Amino acid sequence: MKKTLLTALAVIAALALLAIIIAWPRAHMVASSSPAAHAPTPANIARGAYLAKAGDCMACHTVRGGVPYAGGRAIATPFGRLLAPNITSDRDTGIGAWTPDDFWNALHNGKSRDGRLLYPAFPYTSYTKVTRDDADALYAYLQSVPAYKAPSAPHELRFPYNQQVMLAAWRLLYFKPELYVASATRSAQWNRGAYLVEGLGHCVACHSSRNQLGASQGGLSGGMIQTLGWYAPSLTSNAEAGLGDWQVPHIVALLQTGVSPRATVFGPMAEVVEKSLQHLSAQDATAMAVYLKALPAEPAPQLAMPKGPSVDKVMRQGKELYENNCVNCHGADGKGLPPHYPPLAGNRALTMAESVNPIRIVLNGGFAPGTRGNPRPYGMPPFSHTMSDQEVASVVSYLRAAWGNRAPPVTASEVNKYREVPLD
Repeated sequence: MKKTLLTALAVIAALALLAIIIAWPRAHMVASSSPAAHAPTPANIARGAYLAKAGDCMACHTVRGGVPYAGGRAIATPFGRLLAPNITSDRDTGIGAWTPDDFWNALHNGKSRDGRLLYPAFPYTSYTKVTRDDADALYAYLQSVPAYKAPSAPHELRFPYNQQVMLAAWRLLYFKPELYVASATRSAQWNRGAYLVEGLGHCVACHSSRNQLGASQGGLSGGMIQTLGWYAPSLTSNAEAGLGDWQVPHIVALLQTGVSPRATVFGPMAEVVEKSLQHLSAQDATAMAVYLKALPAEPAPQLAMPKGPSVDKVMRQGKELYENNCVNCHGADGKGLPPHYPPLAGNRALTMAESVNPIRIVLNGGFAPGTRGNPRPYGMPPFSHTMSDQEVASVVSYLRAAWGNRAPPVTASEVNKYREVPLD
């Protein structure tokens, strides 16, 4: 037994060493087009500021209520917590002493100025597709951000995930630096949307399932955000769980305002819309919508409602709770009064196999973001203090089966699982 263990450890050590040899030096450098590309000109800074919003950089690099880009925000992962670094222009604790090549190396190759491999919670697996010109504009903007002295806190990862050798092995398996290559068979609008979705927008960071090592898989077909307890739905053209039957203007409205005739964003997506997507130009938001609509549909599970006396009892209770608490806003027909009160009939948050989102909204309330296009958003009150686990399960089950919806019921134990989960 001991000999077997030693052999296994030797194999792991050999593989780790091989990973270091192969993955550590692997880098792809693209030279800046000219010193003018990263010069601190008003045009470069304005362009970089726009790109920083498109990439939602402030969301991770700013503690709530703190100094913009000064870092410190904790990012929970299944392997421990990562603390976002200071990226202000401070020369000692930020990136003020970085060169444009240093910044490109971090964004494109996932390597810090000192050569350390960066953890992919910083989504360089998507940012690697960003062009050098856009990276230089981002650099110019961040160098204009007022310096703030705030040393970056060390990460709080469990062993062995806190070892650079393990990260090198992960990169060997799941990361290869690359630039976005435009498709010659697609329109300029589609290519712009693909560039934003796959690159700066890093949509795959949430809207994809992940394997046991945290690598995304399954494209944009949706996935559970394990550490947040929300499900990011499919962005493919699947009609049941994705955007297949959405109109492009409705997708654009959701991206830019947080509300649309089809749905309203809640949870983590509300912050993404508020901090990032609402600032996109109409052209870029439309390009993203066009690209998403063109994604091939991923197979969705065939859902069906079970039958029987126990299910009938749950549905009767759920209908009564709905009529007493929800009908004034969402209507007896489930059509709501969009965009203020979203429709429930055909709402993909209710028609997906995953039920966590409607459970959390009923428990904690639903609050759309305040945006320029929707400055006074309507909210839904929480019911966790007035409904038991079984009552929440009943009303959510009813919503998932009424008005042509055909998702299976949920249980009280499922509700209880999310009753104490933090909001973010």
